[in-house]
Amino acid sequence: MNRYPVWKYAIIVIVLLVGLVYALPNFFGEAPAVQVSAAKSTVKIDAATQARVEGLLKTAGLTPDLLSLEPTAVRARFATTDDQIKARDTLQQALVPDADDPSYVVALNLVSRSPSWLTALHAFPMYLGLDLRGGVDFLLQVDMRGVLDKKAESFAGDIRMGLREKKVRGSAVNRNGQTVEITLRDADSVETARRLIQDQMPDLTTVESQQGSEWRIVASIKPEAARRIQDAALKQNVTTLHNRINELGVAEPVIQQQGIDRIVVQLPGMQDPAQAKRIIGRTATLEMRLVDESAEGRSAELNGGPVPFGSEKFLDRSGRPVIVKKQVLVTGENLTDAQPGFDQQSNQPKVDLTMDSKGGTIMRDVSRENYKKRMAMLIFEKGKGEVLTAPSINGELGNRFQVSGSMTVAEANDLALLLRAGSLAAPMEIIQERTIGPTQGAENIKKGFDSVMYGFAAIMVFMCIYYALFGLFSSIALAVNLMLLVAILSILQATLTLPGIAAMALAIGVAIDSNVLINERVREELRNGASPQAAIHAGYERAWGTILDSNVTTLIAGIALLAFGSGPVRGFAVVHCIGIVTSMFSAVFFSRGLVNFWYGQKKKLKTVSIGTVWRPKTDGAAVAETK
Repeated sequence: MNRYPVWKYAIIVIVLLVGLVYALPNFFGEAPAVQVSAAKSTVKIDAATQARVEGLLKTAGLTPDLLSLEPTAVRARFATTDDQIKARDTLQQALVPDADDPSYVVALNLVSRSPSWLTALHAFPMYLGLDLRGGVDFLLQVDMRGVLDKKAESFAGDIRMGLREKKVRGSAVNRNGQTVEITLRDADSVETARRLIQDQMPDLTTVESQQGSEWRIVASIKPEAARRIQDAALKQNVTTLHNRINELGVAEPVIQQQGIDRIVVQLPGMQDPAQAKRIIGRTATLEMRLVDESAEGRSAELNGGPVPFGSEKFLDRSGRPVIVKKQVLVTGENLTDAQPGFDQQSNQPKVDLTMDSKGGTIMRDVSRENYKKRMAMLIFEKGKGEVLTAPSINGELGNRFQVSGSMTVAEANDLALLLRAGSLAAPMEIIQERTIGPTQGAENIKKGFDSVMYGFAAIMVFMCIYYALFGLFSSIALAVNLMLLVAILSILQATLTLPGIAAMALAIGVAIDSNVLINERVREELRNGASPQAAIHAGYERAWGTILDSNVTTLIAGIALLAFGSGPVRGFAVVHCIGIVTSMFSAVFFSRGLVNFWYGQKKKLKTVSIGTVWRPKTDGAAVAETK
């Protein structure tokens, strides 16, 4: 009656072994390390690099616990942070003699202390959140006014081009803040402009007026369109930041919207916040404009004269002024790829750009109409523009072309990373920066671990006292549940945060509740006069329906938190849902395996160790019987 077939015990043993292997890496912790990676595409990380790093550390009197060669980096693991800092300084001084043109990047890191045989089995520890592992936390402010200014400038360019195509002469189109002012000569031109805006730009509302012989149309962005544009810009910035952080290689970052104009960026385990700040803080957006080749433009560029109307002055990287037209041809939104490389003719660093179909069409038309004229490529950071290069158009451009000029290899790599990761739809600036040290993270881990262990110990003591041997079986099943929960989180490479640890503590209570139901059901069968073997069988069979119903309803609530929650709520929900699934396995399947293994072979079983069973008597009194 209470016997498991061999295949069920085989499943239990296999699950326990797999769970133990994948849970083990979490108990070894992390060690401070130094990572050496390439800063240039021409620099290779190989065995020679590893030998050089080993020699430099040996000369400095440092012996790493582990020196490993990864596909893109050499990592040296140390016992203390003091050795880590000393090693970083030693390697930085030897490998990066010129900070302006580095060949290597020497950065602080944290690596697992897991033995190599576990790593070979692809058993890795869980990712730890910012509150447990330490790292950096940025709060970014999005310039929503700049979003609308940029959109108004785009509308102005579209109107200007549309009027030119319809051969409306004598018109002037200028942006004034977030509005577009159109000056026309006659009523027919006004009607043409009005229809152009109504047909092609439904997000604009217009107001017409007449001053003397001139007609004026003032076009402004509708309030509902402005909100939609700002919301889309914020979402694009979040997506762009995701791409940039992926380029940094940070595991499980948190990037989410806060309010209507702010973005939170959390980078767990990032020990080099300066590197993250250089990439995140750079709000690079790419624009391509024609250089003003008029006599006034050349005079302003060469002799410092006044900037012509409809143009702007920017400086290139050498500090020389370049006069460019305000009309933006294409932006980073039209960019699909950017890769660094070297020009085959000049052997200078370059960036190969690939445009989408819209950008390619615009570049093709512009290059045909402006052959031998210059086109400037500008990068905007924190609202300030800089001319990357302003070459002459020497042929018909299309979807693919290159950016080259006075840039180093590192600058070309950084520029390609920023452009490839995506263009920011709106400028941003870091308004708050917070660094959480590994010491504080370790303290949080200790407190969370202690809370789970103390809760587990208290439940185990109570169960053993109240349910005797069955309480011990329940406690072992609870330990298995906790091990499987950690193992699954490690296999999924989920991120554990403080709310996740709280969910672990809750999972212990939920799991033991199933065993309480089973034990009480067995007691009830014994009180009703069933034999011990029959009571065990009926207890597990009849408690299963109640356990399934309660766990399914709890799982539904957890799935709702997972679907609609975000941030810490989502982390709590992940651990909560996995804990419910593992508790059903450990509390029912595994614990019954223990009971069957212990009692199933005894054919003439008279008593079971399940604490005190209260039997009612016919006269209403009760008698206690220890089973």
